[in-house]
Amino acid sequence: SGRQSSPLSSLKNLATRRQQYVAAASSATNESSTASSSGPVTKKTQKIASSITDLVGDTPMVNLNRVGAGCGATLIAKLESMEPCCSVKDRIGRNMIEEAEKKGIIEPGKTTLVEPTSGNTGIGLAFVAAAKGYDLILTMPASMSLERRVLLQAFGAKLVLTDPAKGMKGAVARAVDIAAETENAYILQQFENPANAAIHYETTGPEIWNDTNGEVDVLVSGVGTGGTITGTGRYLKEKKPSVKVVAVEPEESAVLSGGGPGPHKIQGIGAGFVPGVLDTKIYDEIVKIPSDAAVEMAKRLATEEGLLVGISSGAAVCAALEVASKKEYKGKNIVVVIPSFGERYLSSVLFSSIAEEMASLGVEEKIKVRDEAGREFFV
Repeated sequence: SGRQSSPLSSLKNLATRRQQYVAAASSATNESSTASSSGPVTKKTQKIASSITDLVGDTPMVNLNRVGAGCGATLIAKLESMEPCCSVKDRIGRNMIEEAEKKGIIEPGKTTLVEPTSGNTGIGLAFVAAAKGYDLILTMPASMSLERRVLLQAFGAKLVLTDPAKGMKGAVARAVDIAAETENAYILQQFENPANAAIHYETTGPEIWNDTNGEVDVLVSGVGTGGTITGTGRYLKEKKPSVKVVAVEPEESAVLSGGGPGPHKIQGIGAGFVPGVLDTKIYDEIVKIPSDAAVEMAKRLATEEGLLVGISSGAAVCAALEVASKKEYKGKNIVVVIPSFGERYLSSVLFSSIAEEMASLGVEEKIKVRDEAGREFFV
C-alpha cells in the first residue's frame, strides 16, 4: 500500500479519468439540449435574449438579515426591483401588450396605446412599446416623481399630467378622453385587464414557490392595481392552502379597509378605489402603513440591507415586520414583494433630506455622521 504508482499506470489512470470526464460532459450537454428544447427558455438557460422583453421575470430573492433581526420569522424579499426596467410593472407591461397582440386588437405602427399610470406601469409599457414600435400616451398625477417623468419621455412616450388632488381617478378620466380623441387608440386598462393578474399567476407565483422549495408561509404585497397580490396569492394558495396573504395599503388612504381615499406619499399603491383586477377574497389580512413609516423603512433598507428601493417597498417591509411580530408566525417564512428600485425616487420625499445635504456640501467639507448610540460628530 506504500508503493508509488509507475508512470505508465499513472498515464492509464489519467486517460481513464479523461474518458469519464468527456462522457459526463457529453451526457450533461445532451440533457441540457433536451431540456431546453422541451421547455420554455428562461434567463437561467438563455445566454443572449432576442429582445429586451425576453428578460422580464425570473427575479432573485434575498433574506432581510438586519432589518428582520429578532422579528421571530424569516423575511425574504422578492426583488422585482431587478426587472429590466426596475419594477414589478415590467411583467404586466409586457403581458398586457402581448395578450392584446395575440387577440389582434393592436398592431405596431398602427395602434396608439393609452394608459393612466402612477409611473411604474407607464415605464413598463414604455420600454415594451419602444421595443415593439408602438406610440404611447400616458396620463399620470402630477405628484409622481420627476425621475418617472424623465424615464417615460426618454423611452419616447408622450406624458400628460393630471391634477394630483384627483389621484388615479383623474388620470383614468383623462386617458378615456384622450383615447376618444385619438384615431386607432387603445387603452390597456391595467386596473381592469385580466392579463395583469394572469402574468403573476403564471410567473411570479411559481418563481416564489420554486425558489422557496414550497416553504413559503406568508405573502406580503402592496396593492396598487391588485394584480400582483391577486395572481401570486392565488397561485400560492392553490399550491399550499395554508399560505396567508397580506395586503398593504397607505394608512392615509385605507380604501380596502373601508375608509375613504386621501393624499399620501406611497407612490404606486393606494389608488383611492378598489380596482377591478383585485380579488378581495384572496387576502386574509390588510395592514395599513403610514407614509412616514414607509419612507423611513425604505431608507433603512438602503443603509442596513444594501437594497435601494422605493417607498412602497418600505411600506411592504413595515407590514411584513408587523405580521412577523405575531406569535402565530414565529419561525415562518414571510415573502415580501419589493416592487421597485429606489433611483427613480431621488427627487421625492424619500431622499429629500439627503439631496438638500448634498446640494450644500462644499469641497473638502466635513461630513456629519451618527453612531449607533445616536451621537453626532463630524469627520
